[in-house]
Amino acid sequence: MRVIEIEGGAGPAEALKLAERPDPVAGPGQIRVRIRAAGVNRPDLLQRNGGYPPPPDASDIMGLEISGEVDQVGEGVSRWSVGDRVCALLGGGGYAEYAVVDARHALPIPDGLDFFQAAALPETVFTVFANVFEAGGLKSGETLLIHGATSGIGVTAIQMAKAAGTRVIATSRGAAKAEAARALGADVSLDATTGDLAEAIQAAGGADVILDMVGAAYADLNQQALKPGGRWVVIATLTGPLAQVDLLKLMMKQATLTGSTLRRRPADEKARLAAAIEATVWPWVASGAVRPPVEATFPLAETKLAHLRLEAGEHVGKIVLTV
Repeated sequence: MRVIEIEGGAGPAEALKLAERPDPVAGPGQIRVRIRAAGVNRPDLLQRNGGYPPPPDASDIMGLEISGEVDQVGEGVSRWSVGDRVCALLGGGGYAEYAVVDARHALPIPDGLDFFQAAALPETVFTVFANVFEAGGLKSGETLLIHGATSGIGVTAIQMAKAAGTRVIATSRGAAKAEAARALGADVSLDATTGDLAEAIQAAGGADVILDMVGAAYADLNQQALKPGGRWVVIATLTGPLAQVDLLKLMMKQATLTGSTLRRRPADEKARLAAAIEATVWPWVASGAVRPPVEATFPLAETKLAHLRLEAGEHVGKIVLTV
């Protein structure tokens, strides 16, 4: 099968190369998927640069989410059959023509979605559900503040939060992105490049839950933005991991600061998340309430261009490889 490898083990996008490897074989409890599309995410960039190695039991090939058809079923798998259309969460291996998947980590592609849209779902939906709804405890009637609201995670978070009956404050860089976040459903959409962002968030009423992908630069702002009993959830640190936190302020607000990664969670935990997402989020996807936009698609052989597009930071929504 064709795959994308990182020449030299790490490096800039120019180090990505098309290569061939043996087709994988589905083992017990696994399915093999003929990949039609694969999502491109920031963890892929980190892995390419040597900063996010795969777990010991995962493929060293990049790619954390895919869509396609089941073409091989391993021993002990009863839910899936050859030909089923699925999307799936991976620990790695998505930048290829085939991938083996823990059968419990696959979800059916709802009617009306093509492979490109379906490939844009698993990594982002799992991340938002685990962090915003489980760790953050977001409930109907509360307010979610999303930084980086036009990223792949951000657009998914906007739609899932609105589907759950919550209010959304979105921040993004530039007037065009702010308008895009508003069009996706954000109740308040702020351009982070103009005016006093902290003051604007306070004027909008503050947040019960903050989904933070920015990190250090927004630490003080987030502490101000939290309502009493608020939950600040960190899932990325694009401006650095070292932040100054006023513990007394968090104590006085009875606030919670938490964070997590998804890739290294145990297989059983990912299976639990998949079942919860299918029960809670998949009806929103089927109804069209959650349908993250695909900003651009690139053939597998042009993965370098997809990485450059993601690194430029001008996209709104997801970037997807076609296989």
